[in-house]
Amino acid sequence: MSKVEEFEELRPLLFSIAYRILGSVGEAEDAVQEAWLRFDASPTRPDSVKAFLSTTVTRLSIDVLRLARVRREAYVGPWFPEPLLTDPYQDPARAAELADSVSMAALLLLERLSPLERAAFVLHEVFGFGYDEVAESVGRSEAACRQLVTRARRHMREGRPRFEAERKERDELAARFFDALREGDMAGLQELLAADVTMVGDSGGKTPQLARAVAGAVNVARLLAAIVPLMARIDVTFEPHEVNGRPGAVFRDREGRVLTTFVLEVLDGRIGTVRSVTNPDKLAHLGPVADAWAVHQELKQARRSS
Repeated sequence: MSKVEEFEELRPLLFSIAYRILGSVGEAEDAVQEAWLRFDASPTRPDSVKAFLSTTVTRLSIDVLRLARVRREAYVGPWFPEPLLTDPYQDPARAAELADSVSMAALLLLERLSPLERAAFVLHEVFGFGYDEVAESVGRSEAACRQLVTRARRHMREGRPRFEAERKERDELAARFFDALREGDMAGLQELLAADVTMVGDSGGKTPQLARAVAGAVNVARLLAAIVPLMARIDVTFEPHEVNGRPGAVFRDREGRVLTTFVLEVLDGRIGTVRSVTNPDKLAHLGPVADAWAVHQELKQARRSS
């Protein structure tokens, strides 16, 4: 097997590791590409190509994350991970762990960890790396890595909701939600939302917000029932799509360009959080990005004429 073939076989795993550490598709792809360049330039063949590439992409991701933390502290408004429509790494034996670990809720919890804790947790808890492999990847002793994972596991456990829905329940609830959304059915939407539901968006200050953080079933239902039919009048469409392993949707303008994404978090039989990402920098990997300001002006005109 050639170097290229070996690398391509491992690319899905490498990207999935990097994305969970970084929460950024672009930065994860850059880390994977740099890992390839180092592998290709290596004059000797490593005993384990998987170990070499996993270690390389992990260390690159840790370095990037340390620098990114400074930028994220100055970020305008809420920071969410870049939406991921499809996780390229498939492992039926760990399918549930993989889906849970890529959810926005989980990635936001990972943001609370130090870069080393995050990397150790991802490698050991998500991808099943042994502590010896984790130690090699993060450049710490096995004992230190056990402590890193223990601390990370505790933080993740403390931050997780107790009653997350099963996949079938999530999908059924989401289907009803998006049907009500298309119809502008405020009562139908309100029935599906938790009493303390929140809707919040990540624009990075680069696009108009659909809304600042909105709380409460009545308020969120009223907003959605008003804005989505208005968007339909200017030919903005949406298609339900899994986003970060959870029910969601991709909204597009009349030219088919990506305007925003929604992702739903379902807790205890109701939708507890609706997150949207409109920052164009975080949508570019999904295809051409809509001019959100132009859409906003069209919405204002449509509202005035209604």
